[in-house]
Amino acid sequence: MESALHSRHSVGVADLVLLEEFRAEKALLDNVRLRFNADLIYTYIGNVLVSCNPYRDLAIYGQQHVEAYRNCAFYELQPHIFAVADTALQAMHRENHDQCVLISGESGAGKTEASKKVLEFVAATSVHEGKVGQIKERLLQSNPILEAFGNAKTHRNDNSSRFGKYMDVQFNLHGAPVGGRILNYLLEKSRLVKRSDKERNFHVLYRLVGGADDALLSRLRLQRDPLAYAYLREGATPVSAEDVKGFNMVQRAMDTCEFRREEQMSIWSILSGILHLGNVSFVQGGSEQAQLSSFDVVHTAAEMFACDEPLLCRALTHRSIDTTHDKVTTPLDPGQAVYARDALAKALYDRLFTWLVHKLNRSLAYAGKERCAILGLLDIYGFEVFATNSLEQFCINYCNEKLQQLFIELTLKSEQEEYLSEGIQWEAVDYFNNRVICDLIETRPMGILALLDEECLRPGDTTDATFLDKLTNTFTRHEHFRGHTSNRKQIGIQEFKLIHYAGEVTYLVSGFVEKNNDLLYRDLKETMSSSQDSVVRELFPEAELREKKLPQTAGNQFKVSLNRLMDILKSKEPSYIRCIKPNDVQQAGRFDDELVSHQVKYLGLMENVRVRRAGFAYRRKFAIFLERYKSLCPRTWPTFKGPDREGVQAICAHLGLGDEESKLGRSKVFIRFPRTLFAIEDAFQRRKDELAATIQATYKGWQQRRRYRDMRLAVTTIAKHW
Repeated sequence: MESALHSRHSVGVADLVLLEEFRAEKALLDNVRLRFNADLIYTYIGNVLVSCNPYRDLAIYGQQHVEAYRNCAFYELQPHIFAVADTALQAMHRENHDQCVLISGESGAGKTEASKKVLEFVAATSVHEGKVGQIKERLLQSNPILEAFGNAKTHRNDNSSRFGKYMDVQFNLHGAPVGGRILNYLLEKSRLVKRSDKERNFHVLYRLVGGADDALLSRLRLQRDPLAYAYLREGATPVSAEDVKGFNMVQRAMDTCEFRREEQMSIWSILSGILHLGNVSFVQGGSEQAQLSSFDVVHTAAEMFACDEPLLCRALTHRSIDTTHDKVTTPLDPGQAVYARDALAKALYDRLFTWLVHKLNRSLAYAGKERCAILGLLDIYGFEVFATNSLEQFCINYCNEKLQQLFIELTLKSEQEEYLSEGIQWEAVDYFNNRVICDLIETRPMGILALLDEECLRPGDTTDATFLDKLTNTFTRHEHFRGHTSNRKQIGIQEFKLIHYAGEVTYLVSGFVEKNNDLLYRDLKETMSSSQDSVVRELFPEAELREKKLPQTAGNQFKVSLNRLMDILKSKEPSYIRCIKPNDVQQAGRFDDELVSHQVKYLGLMENVRVRRAGFAYRRKFAIFLERYKSLCPRTWPTFKGPDREGVQAICAHLGLGDEESKLGRSKVFIRFPRTLFAIEDAFQRRKDELAATIQATYKGWQQRRRYRDMRLAVTTIAKHW
C-alpha cells in the first residue's frame, strides 16, 4: 500500500487513517470520490474495508487477482475485498481462531455482491475434490435460492435483500471447506401483500409465473401474466428472458443442494397457492359478516395447499377462540377476513423461507466429529431512513445500533490490545457510546420493545395510539426520544422520533401493534396442519396447536435472535466491510456527495477514523518497514546485519524522527502523523531516483570501460599483425 502514497494527490490515500484532516468529513468524502473516479472502489480505514458500488463490472476479480492476493500481507497491495478475505483465512488457519466478516450498508450499496466475492475467493483458494467440491458448490448455489426468495426490486436497488443473513463456513485442518450453516433474520414478509409504489414483490414469484414451462404452469393453475394476481400487480413488469433464466437458475441450485423433486413441486405449489390466495375477495353479507365473492379461487388455493376446501373457506371467514370450558366461533367482517387472508399468505411465505434455510443447512451439514475452524459472513441490512418508517425500519435500525456498539467495542479492544502487546502507552479515546440508545430500545421493563409487548398482551382495547401515549409519557425527558408534544411542527400526532447514533429517524406508529402481534388465527393453522402435503405440514406442525403458551411477539423474537447473533460475533475475530452506494439511480461513474455523506454518518466511518487516529496513524512490522526504507540510511543500506528493530531505530534516528513522531514497540514501528509517513515515502521516492541514477551511471561507466578495452585490444591486435 505504501507504494501508492506518492500518487495520493491524484487518487487519494488508500487508508483514510492517513488523512491529514481526519476530523473533517469533507476530506474523507473528497478522498473516496477521487478513488471512485479512478475506478479504485476500495479504501481502508485501518483493517476496515470501505467499498463503493461501481454499478458496473470491473476487471479486478479474475484468477490473476485471486493469486495476487492469496497469502499476501494485508497492506502489501492496493485495498481489495480479496485482501480482507485472505487475511481472515490466514488468521483462522494460523491462529486457530474463528473469524467473521461483517458486511453492512444500505440497500443498493453492494452487500450481497460483497458476500459473493468473499465466498468466491474462499472457493477459488481451497482444494476442489470429492465431498469438499460438493460442499463448495452448495455454498455457492445457496445464494441463488436465498436471493430468489428473499430479494426484491425496490426504488433503491434492483436486487435488494429483504432479510438479514449470517453464514458460517466450516474448514477442516487442511483448510478445505467441509460444511456450513445459515441463519436468517427478519424477512420483510409484509412486502408479500403490500409495497411502496412501483416496487416489486419477491423475485421468485415473477420467475415462477414468467419462467416455468407451460406444463408446470398448467399443473399450478397459473397464467403467464403477473397482472392476473393481486399480490403482483403493484410494480408488475412484462415477462422477460431474465425470468426464465432466473427460474432455471433456482431449479439448478435446488438440484445441487439436494432438494428432492417432490419437495420442489411442493414449493412451487405453495407459491402458486399464495398467489391464488391473494385473489380471494370478500363481500359483506348479513350482520356485516364476510362472505366469499367466489369459491373458484379458494378451490384452486386449497388444491395447491392440499388442504380441505370447506375448512379453508370457513377459516377465512370465521375465527375460533378456546375458552376455559368451550370453543367459541365468531364470524369475521370483510376487513377482518382480508387481514386473515393476508396473515395466512405472510405466514406461509415466511415459514417456507425458514424451511428453505433449514433444508440448505441440512445439505451443508458437516458429518465429521473433529473440530472445525469457522469463517462467518454477516450480510445484513444497513441503517434505513425512508419517507415513512414503520416497525421493520425500527427493528433494522435497532440492529444497526447493536452492531455499531459491537463495532466500536471490538475496534477499541483490538487497538488497546495491540498497544499493550507492543508496550506502547494507550491513550483514552473520546467517542460517542450508543449504549444509551440500545438501552432505550431493549431494556426491560421500560424499554420501547418491552412497552410494545406490554401493550400487545394487556387486556382491553389496545391500539397504536395507546402505545404511543405510553411511549410519550415514559420517555418525555429522554435525550434520544422526541414525541409529538415536543415538536408539533416536525413530528406528527401518530409519530415519534429517535435520535440514533447515525441521525434522527421519525417513525409512524400506525401498524406497530398489529405487526408486533403477528397474529395468525388458530383456524388457519389447523387447516394448514391437516394438509396432505408434507412440506405444508412441516410449516404448521401439530405440536404448535397443542402449545398453550402465548407465542412470542415479532419484536421479542427479533431481539432474542439479535442477542444470539451478538454472542456469535463476539466469539469470533471480526473483519469489516462497509458498503457505500454512490448514487440513487444505479448509474456508473456518478458520485452524489450528499447521499454518500449520509452513509458515512450511518456507517460510523468518521468515528472509526477517529478511533484509529487517537494514537498512531501508521504501524508496520519492523522487517517490512526496514526492507522498504533501508535505502534512506547509510547504516542500513544496502544490507543490515543486525536485528530488525535496531535497523528501524537507525532509520528513524537518521531521519530525525523524535518520540513525538514515532515509537518502537516490541515488533512494530508506530508513526503518529500521516505527514511524517508522507515525508518518509517522498524521501524514498527521491532516493529511488538517486539510486536509479547511480545504477545507470555505474552501468554506463562499466559499459564504456568495456568498450574501451575491446577497442584497445583491437588496435593492439591490428598493430601486431600489420
